[in-house]
Amino acid sequence: MGLKFIGKVAALGLAATLLASAAVRADEKPIIIGAAIALSGDIAPYDDGPAKAMELAIDDINKSGGLLGRQIKIIYSDTKSDIAYGSTAAQDVIDKGADMVVVTCDYDYGGAAATVADSKNLIAFSTCAGDPKFGPSGIGPNAFTMATGSPGQAALMAEWAYQKKGWKTAYVLLDTSIAFDASWAATFQKRWVELAGKDNFLGQDTFGGEDTSIASQITRIKALPKQPDLIVICSFPPQGPGAIRQLRAAGLNQPLLGSESWDGDYWLEAVPDLSNMYIVTYGSIFGTDPRPEAQAFFKAFQDKFGTRPVTSHAMTGYGVIQAWTKAVTEAGTLDTDKVRDVLQSFKDVPTLVGPTSYTKDVHINMQRDMIVLGIQNGKHGNSEGVYRAQEVPQ
Repeated sequence: MGLKFIGKVAALGLAATLLASAAVRADEKPIIIGAAIALSGDIAPYDDGPAKAMELAIDDINKSGGLLGRQIKIIYSDTKSDIAYGSTAAQDVIDKGADMVVVTCDYDYGGAAATVADSKNLIAFSTCAGDPKFGPSGIGPNAFTMATGSPGQAALMAEWAYQKKGWKTAYVLLDTSIAFDASWAATFQKRWVELAGKDNFLGQDTFGGEDTSIASQITRIKALPKQPDLIVICSFPPQGPGAIRQLRAAGLNQPLLGSESWDGDYWLEAVPDLSNMYIVTYGSIFGTDPRPEAQAFFKAFQDKFGTRPVTSHAMTGYGVIQAWTKAVTEAGTLDTDKVRDVLQSFKDVPTLVGPTSYTKDVHINMQRDMIVLGIQNGKHGNSEGVYRAQEVPQ
């Protein structure tokens, strides 16, 4: 797949990078990107698409002359969706010569790998870790993420639900498994209170990711003086669908709101005929995205791999390669300190997932365009439009 198939994506950064690269010399060793990600286990659906999208971008670069006059090669080490194994996987790709490390699409599942890379003074890029701690505050100065952060997503959905749908009261059900969902829930509550008033946020309850029953939580929701117009389900597959199934079985048929974690339809069999659920994510893999550049990317992905991405998180993998290769090209070197300085100077740099900015202290983006998708009658992908958070509470 060449750049000509991507259309506008070519204008989002790769073209300039390729033109700036010198002709490849046959005796040069390749530049190695080491991906310490989940190739198996529950988190694999979040990493599969971004990994393939990185391969897509790397193919384009290599066909057009490489980076700094060298070809790029990607190598993998499977974290097996095991948080404890992340550091081992990172060390594995580093031992094999990685010049940069890509880690899993989550702060909890990717943090250990990123910490190892950071300690070796290598750039550690997560494709889509959405917790704001992914960066200097939670890992170190060399950790960056291509995600639109959980606060930006949550604020967007609060605004959409209140302003576009007219819902007035909200309740949050939080899975305490990962930091991303805790951050999402906290920001949604703050933004909802700003919009609708304190009295119209009806409360929050929690459950553990390993809990098989949320009967007590359902009882507490039903006992509220007034029932919420909507319920925010801050969780993710595979455990989250069980909670949704129990909510619906108990007659709680209010609109459900969720994060990018609910992208893709691979989990929908666990909740037959689910309706009235809405999520925010990067793009629509279902052919309903109104943006030409997203449509072109998904077509290019389909052409190369013979299937659509599992989720639209794939877009962030392409964005990682766009951002990192641009920084390397501008730095004129793979030297981590110099590449980091360039990344931290980014101000609205175009990437497939939107304008990308970093500073010395913030290595994540909060306000980008994202798509809201609806799930109706067991089918995912009904486009509700593309939006950007107006305000993100601190």
